[in-house]
Amino acid sequence: MIPEIEKVIRLLISALLGGLIGMEREVSNRPAGLRTHILVSVGSTLIMLVSVDGFRSLGDGTISGDPARLAAQVISGIGFLGAGTIMRTGNSIKGLTTAASLWVCAGIGLAIGVGYYLGAIVTVGIVLIVLKKLGIFEKRLSKKQYKTIEVVVTNKPGIIGQIGTLFGKYSISIKDIDILENDYKYDEEDTTMEIQFIVKMPSNFDEYNFKRELYQLNGLVNFVYEGENITYNNINSSSFDVRY
Repeated sequence: MIPEIEKVIRLLISALLGGLIGMEREVSNRPAGLRTHILVSVGSTLIMLVSVDGFRSLGDGTISGDPARLAAQVISGIGFLGAGTIMRTGNSIKGLTTAASLWVCAGIGLAIGVGYYLGAIVTVGIVLIVLKKLGIFEKRLSKKQYKTIEVVVTNKPGIIGQIGTLFGKYSISIKDIDILENDYKYDEEDTTMEIQFIVKMPSNFDEYNFKRELYQLNGLVNFVYEGENITYNNINSSSFDVRY
């Protein structure tokens, strides 16, 4: 029998390790965040504890079984949560990384349930490195094919639609879009939001006119195009001139 205090410790460690992964997803504004990952990890640990130790208290102690049988259902059952985090927009699919992190979190919970602390801790470390560092590396690899456009705009209805319409006018394909945290206040009434687009340009892309139109978009506060940053306020569009 596993001592009761040991069971409590395993559940608490499971909550801590699951929370570390969930916190990274929460900061990244993903569908499944801190609470979801903690619940998945703790639930998996509990099921593993029941599989290993729970049935020994039944009958006269002669009942035996495969402790992996109940735990195996966690791995297949976590699929419904993962499916809920995956979204498809056109040809773009988002949420696969979060779905995978939930699946790994279930595995971490099972490992803690059987007392495999070292494996669980090392796995959490690997997962955090993958989530935080490899995303930057992936973007660097895709720079030759895709470009990054970051805009800070006033938080008004329809502003994202206006940007999307402009992208469509120049046949720009959007691979990914992220709405990032931004605390800048444009004036007393309007707050702002920062939007990052990962886009693919057509072969005959008119870069100069696209930049001019985006600069002149009503509500634009700041615009970064592949590291080129221009900030302006109340620019007179008739006298606007940018040279490259």
